[in-house]
Amino acid sequence: MKHTSLILSLVLYTSCLNFDSMNNYTPPKAKKEPKELVIHNEKRIDNYFWMRLSDKQKESKEPDQQTKNVLDYLNSENRYLKEKMSHTNELQETLFNEIKNRIKKDDSSVPVKIKNYSYYSRYEKDKEYPFYCRKQNHDNAQEEIMLDVPSMAKEYAYYALGGRSVSPNENLLVFGVDTVSRREYTLYVKDLKTGKLLSDKISNTTGSAVWANDNKTLFYTKQDPVTLRSYQIYKHILGTDASKDVLVYQEDDETFGCYVSKSKSKQYIIIGSYHTLSTEYRYIDANKPDAKFTIIQKREKNLEYSVYHYKEYFYILTNYEAKNFRLMKTPVSTPQKENWKEVIAHKKDILIEGVDIFEDYLVVEERKNGLTQIKVINWDNKKEYYIDFNDPAYTVSTFANMEFNTNILRFYYTSLTMPNSVFDFDMTSKERKLLKQDEVLDESFSPNNYESKRHYATARDGKKIPISLVYKKGLKHNSQNPLLLYGYGSYGYSLDPYFSSVRLSLLNRGFVFAIAHIRGGEELGREWYEDGKLLNKKNTFYDFIDCGEYLINKKYTNKEHLYASGGSAGGLLMGAVINMKPDLWNGVIASVPFVDVISTMLDESIPLTTGEFDEWGNPKDKTYYDYIKTYSPYDNIEAKEYPNLLVITGYWDSQVQYWEPAKWVAKLRELKTDNNLLLMDCNMDVGHGGASGRFKRYKEIALEYAFLLSLEGIKE
Repeated sequence: MKHTSLILSLVLYTSCLNFDSMNNYTPPKAKKEPKELVIHNEKRIDNYFWMRLSDKQKESKEPDQQTKNVLDYLNSENRYLKEKMSHTNELQETLFNEIKNRIKKDDSSVPVKIKNYSYYSRYEKDKEYPFYCRKQNHDNAQEEIMLDVPSMAKEYAYYALGGRSVSPNENLLVFGVDTVSRREYTLYVKDLKTGKLLSDKISNTTGSAVWANDNKTLFYTKQDPVTLRSYQIYKHILGTDASKDVLVYQEDDETFGCYVSKSKSKQYIIIGSYHTLSTEYRYIDANKPDAKFTIIQKREKNLEYSVYHYKEYFYILTNYEAKNFRLMKTPVSTPQKENWKEVIAHKKDILIEGVDIFEDYLVVEERKNGLTQIKVINWDNKKEYYIDFNDPAYTVSTFANMEFNTNILRFYYTSLTMPNSVFDFDMTSKERKLLKQDEVLDESFSPNNYESKRHYATARDGKKIPISLVYKKGLKHNSQNPLLLYGYGSYGYSLDPYFSSVRLSLLNRGFVFAIAHIRGGEELGREWYEDGKLLNKKNTFYDFIDCGEYLINKKYTNKEHLYASGGSAGGLLMGAVINMKPDLWNGVIASVPFVDVISTMLDESIPLTTGEFDEWGNPKDKTYYDYIKTYSPYDNIEAKEYPNLLVITGYWDSQVQYWEPAKWVAKLRELKTDNNLLLMDCNMDVGHGGASGRFKRYKEIALEYAFLLSLEGIKE
């Protein structure tokens, strides 16, 4: 990132050509350069199209004039943010320290046993990054540090590891590194016996690789350098030149991506091709890395399936004639759809989200009434039962179950009041053992001090929208409480209730925190998702608004104290609801917001675009163009009053490019008629996920919380 620092130092001394005024507390005013955009015989004018830079321009050490102009604008917004929020500097520092001080500094994860070793990660004191370690499975075993990430990240402003995979003989580790925050990883291989890196170095990958059983062959995924679409699977032999790696699969359909994985049984290498509404898998024997891949079931529109291996069968979780999915099985030798036999039938009120296979048990992850649940089935006698959980709103999921021949199921559990917990559950005796619960280093904290509730708001079309909320006990239902409503509602991603020690900084100051489980997610099954996408997308926005109004009617808050937050597609949600109902919110936080929907979905060179036509619609089709135009936040800004707004973005974001929020803020400044805050924080060193490291990100959260607390007049 050294080139970024060079560019920034140059532009700080460059005359600002983009603005009418540079007075300290005068909002930046971006210049207007009308750009005519025409499609379907309809003209749109984008006055801020000039803010878009190519990757080449961003990475150049000698910025051209356009790059300087864009950096001038972004830096002026950052200066304005600091000026307008300077009165909260002490509060931000207080928030950062109390958030940081609640976290155990020398923490470690629960070890996961794989063959002869147990693997875990651990942190030391105030270090930003973890150590990845292992020990042999015997008494008095010495720790082996596989990756010393604090040392590895020392010279970088941003540093992220991708996947990590140990070879079958347990002697080699392949791992990915991203130092730009564009999710482009370079793969390295480390000899765990000598501690040295091998000569193998593979760039422009998705960050992970899969070992064949010969301990020398790796399969990995490459991305298109422009769109970042994962589209090629290569085979690499250790010690050979990566430029001569063999292409074993290429995904030519630009609406699909692909990846490579290994079955839990370690018997098969599997390539998956994925699309919003369709999947396809092919496999080879992991002992025969030079074999030709065999298709399990050819892709069909609206046919989704995933593959699990057990003995002589592939188990297929699919939506074939089953909207909420069902489980099938088929012989490995004849895996095509016509040979699938039903194992678990479809249910209208239960969504099957995944399975975990053991020697004696089949474990099914389900979702019912918006909550996750775990069902255990005995292979022999077919008896089944559910694991009980008592919180009104919670999240549970299986994870790190790497071994077949065990009756122990490991699962993760959290609720709005219970810290993240890891349990081992004996599927035979039904006994559970708490292995680890995140410590909250605050003497005043107890789960009993907080109350969690589950409500259902009635949407304007009669649907019942679940709301999970939490607050400190003793809260009065007098309509005067500040309340932060959080939402997402896209891609079928379910926004489940979870504990956050960070969130205590709001709850302890009187805030209510609520999650709106709106359509577009999958909380209430597949239909819940389908009712919030494509030509039903506005249901997502209406649901969120209706949830806000419900909470006001229930006297949790009022319009002067209601706040909203969302990121990425949740940032689109924020942009839409402030256009549709601007007077409902006192303040809104939009993180990496996807707000220029038409222009982005028309540009297939932008990462993610081609794979998302079945989520948003392709605006080259006039039906979708007309519909998207009715809600796209950037295209629907009007001359009216808007709530206080904080916008968060990253200059290196490859998923929602920085220019979307930058243009959005500039247009809002131009047209809005109020004197409310409009602030943008553009981190010049990071991308979509924000800062790397476990503490740096809390600086960003401290800013967000200070923004909310300041609007409430809370100074400490």
